[in-house]
Amino acid sequence: MLDNRFSRNELFWGKICQDKLSNSNVAVFGLGGVGGFCLEMLARAGVGKLTIVDFDVVSESNLNRQIIALKSNIGKKKTALFKERLLDINSELELTVIDDFYVGENLNNQFDFVADAIDTMRSKIALLEFCVKNNIPVISSMGAGNRVNPEKLFVCDITDEVLKKSKDTFSSNVLYQLKKKGIENGITFVTSSEKPQVKEKIIEKEVIESKGIEFNKIIPASTPFVASTAGIMMASYIVRKLCDL
Repeated sequence: MLDNRFSRNELFWGKICQDKLSNSNVAVFGLGGVGGFCLEMLARAGVGKLTIVDFDVVSESNLNRQIIALKSNIGKKKTALFKERLLDINSELELTVIDDFYVGENLNNQFDFVADAIDTMRSKIALLEFCVKNNIPVISSMGAGNRVNPEKLFVCDITDEVLKKSKDTFSSNVLYQLKKKGIENGITFVTSSEKPQVKEKIIEKEVIESKGIEFNKIIPASTPFVASTAGIMMASYIVRKLCDL
């Protein structure tokens, strides 16, 4: 056992909080630019039980922003790469790996917190609905794509008027779909006040063979700065909530 593994954390928030984190169970859905940084920060904070959910492999286009993306990792499963990395950070970590595309299946409802970094609408709404119905605290990422300024990111509740007035199409669609399901509270978001922009609109076909799903996906512009910062903000929010900081 590495006695000093989280000693610098304890200097700030104390042993009681560190022990609470070691007994906390957090799930991270989506291991891309946002989710990957969120996941790593949770592991380094000392969260003792983590569930990771993603179906994808590292691609060349991930190299500009994803913490797990290296040239030597291209083509490898993100879940497998993170498993090795996280256990190298904390060998005592209880890690559950779900290498799949989430479409609303029933999951462990004993999570202390969920981090939603999913970038497809159907799965995102299904996960948020699951969390609200099961009274699981959740923080969701919106507004990381097509932006460059991390200083414009902020954390807000779903009831925040600033969020409701957002001109971001993805954010507006998420709120609309949630409202159709009667969900208008119980969710926290990390989003941005920066106006999204992109030089070129690209649409790619995504095929999830294991689920028999095929859909068109708009590929957003993604800079190195915003997604990573959003993920770190999500992890910080989760830790502060778990420890009442």
